[in-house]
Amino acid sequence: MHEPTLFRDRARPAQIALGGVVPAVAGAIAGVLVGVSSGAYWGFGAVAAIGGFLAGFEHQDGWGGADRGLVAGAVYGTALLLAHAIVGTHAKVSLGSFPPFLAVITAIVGMLLTAAGGRIARLRRERSASPADSPADSPEDSPAE
Repeated sequence: MHEPTLFRDRARPAQIALGGVVPAVAGAIAGVLVGVSSGAYWGFGAVAAIGGFLAGFEHQDGWGGADRGLVAGAVYGTALLLAHAIVGTHAKVSLGSFPPFLAVITAIVGMLLTAAGGRIARLRRERSASPADSPADSPEDSPAE
């Protein structure tokens, strides 16, 4: 099974691109879509959420994923609000009574999704390593009859 390169092992420019630029571009696209179509906005949001979950697989565990998801979610939400303000369209989806709070919500959701991905990745690594590392299954440890 293919193991993804850990985020911490990537070059700094790649970390910046994956952890900051990609969420900013995705947020900007969502910010435009929020004024165009609610279906397109929610569909794109679902794709972004799946991306956040899968990004967690690049971390050693859920905690590392949570850190990245918190920052990426805040960047996504901020870019969404900025792009929507620049485009100046009427939102087809409610942004709440205090729209800046949306960045807090997207940060929390990003943290939870990426942490879940990191946790599942850790469980997969532990399961794939345990049969080969288990000394109890070796014939030398079996009692003599």
